[in-house]
Amino acid sequence: MRTHYCGELRSSHIGETVTLYGWVDRRRDHGGVIFLDLRDRSGTVQIVSDPQRTPDSYEEANALRNEYVVEITGRVTQRPEESLNSRIPTGEVEIYADKITLLNAVRKQLPFQVSSADTEPVREELRLKYRYLDLRRDRMAKNLQLRHQVVKSIRRYLEDVEGFMEVETPFLTRSTPEGARDYILPSRVNPGEWFALPQSPQLFKQLLMVSGCDRYYQVARCFRDEDLRADRQPEFTQLDMEMSFMSLEEIIELNEKLVCHIFQNIKGIEVSRPFPRLTYAEAMARYGSDKPDTRYGLELVDVSDILKDSGFKVFNEAIAKGGIVKILPIPHGNDAISNVRIKPGGDIFKEASEAGAKGLAYIRVRENGEIDTIGAIKDNLTPEQKQEILQRTNAQPGHLLLFGAGDGATVNKTLDRLRQYTAREFNLIDSQKINLLWVVDFPMFEWNPGEKRLEALHHPFTAPHPDDLDDLKTARAQAYDLVLNGLEVGGGSRRIYQREIQEQVFEAIGLSPEEAQNKFGFLLEAFEYGTPPHGGIAYGLDRLVMLLTGEESIRDVIAFPKTQQARCLLTDAPSSVDDKQLKELQVASTFKPKV
Repeated sequence: MRTHYCGELRSSHIGETVTLYGWVDRRRDHGGVIFLDLRDRSGTVQIVSDPQRTPDSYEEANALRNEYVVEITGRVTQRPEESLNSRIPTGEVEIYADKITLLNAVRKQLPFQVSSADTEPVREELRLKYRYLDLRRDRMAKNLQLRHQVVKSIRRYLEDVEGFMEVETPFLTRSTPEGARDYILPSRVNPGEWFALPQSPQLFKQLLMVSGCDRYYQVARCFRDEDLRADRQPEFTQLDMEMSFMSLEEIIELNEKLVCHIFQNIKGIEVSRPFPRLTYAEAMARYGSDKPDTRYGLELVDVSDILKDSGFKVFNEAIAKGGIVKILPIPHGNDAISNVRIKPGGDIFKEASEAGAKGLAYIRVRENGEIDTIGAIKDNLTPEQKQEILQRTNAQPGHLLLFGAGDGATVNKTLDRLRQYTAREFNLIDSQKINLLWVVDFPMFEWNPGEKRLEALHHPFTAPHPDDLDDLKTARAQAYDLVLNGLEVGGGSRRIYQREIQEQVFEAIGLSPEEAQNKFGFLLEAFEYGTPPHGGIAYGLDRLVMLLTGEESIRDVIAFPKTQQARCLLTDAPSSVDDKQLKELQVASTFKPKV
């Protein structure tokens, strides 16, 4: 019977006889004395088998190899002074093994070394194919443990401090418009009809508020059939919350307390409250992004009013078409960023073009306020315009001013990308900083040029600002996003809870009354039966844990993730199915493999 986990043993256990289970992390033979590092999920401890002191275990110890599974019984002993290991918690003790039982051996060559002592990098494809081995490794084991601690901390706080109740919502639901593509599943017992896997529990949690649940939370599995990035997966986990009878300020305050509790409990870091706030308009104006990284400066400067009458054709045309001209001022940029890098073929130009920019204008600030740039710009700016640009950007000798000109979305996307790229190159980002902020007052809608209609910026159940009810198409939303070091970790809003306003929002996004009734009739009807004011938020749990662990991909904090091609290399999913299964579902595949 196991008495302890490997990582629990300390000098206070010296003299005790213990029984441990685990994997052989490393085996070393030092002049006939066998040393084993035994590993389980709690850590490692050193095992010793000596032909003189522990003859009954010596033959078994001599036959062991890395990753063999064993049971070991022995006495906890003080390590000799010269072999103390301060790098691990068990480094003051070792176990003299009286008995070793081999439970299972390794019968194939390991695809990569699992031992915590091995620092050789392993290709991600190999790690995902043999994920069960990867999860034994120290890095991944610690990540999973931290993830568990985060969820445990959240549950304890929400339930024990704030009075929330966890409620599970369905996986099999109906497909609804807006958002990413649904994963859909055919119904065998209802031929020709389809379920969808939930992109979020949004509608069900609102219905729970109608039911009087009052304070709901769930660690929810969600599914989105979309293109993947380092911080996205087709299936992911979010902390989902909804609250009745709370103002926007009360919801934000409760969530700040929750986030502070997580950082204190998991990292021992005290985060001050209240968190700073930026309106959406301020964030876009200053950073070109609704999720700005505020650990460094490099703020953008709008100079459209200065340049609307300049003689430079690119600036004039951009502003005349309703666009903008903004500048990213880079201190000391003259020394580090050459013209070659800004022109086609250069890395700075490439970053800008990948964001949609067709070109990149610049000004170099020299001594005595002189500027250096292409003639078409220099010759078409008046001395007053030059001086205003320098004053507004606080430019000093050595500054490089990068211009974005065009429609607002492209300019902001371009300069935001260049801002981040420059900050990394100049080492302006303090990795120890924790900058949390709320972005608020989002627009209710944004224009979808492809479909030529408005669509909800967050989702169509977000409540408009009460001061903007006269014109919903230009209204602000009662929405709030929580941003941590330039990544959105949570987003929410107060919700619509009156049928007439919800119908107006559906109309604004182009849903006819018939379509709204067909797709959301159950929600609209629920609003007829006394729905309380309510609001909520959802946190991307995978992304939050990624940031807490310092990883760069959420795949490294998920036990069994998919690749960027949405495949599971471990199980080789997705896969084909038998024709019999398709026949039962009354569906057929139209896919034709390329020859």
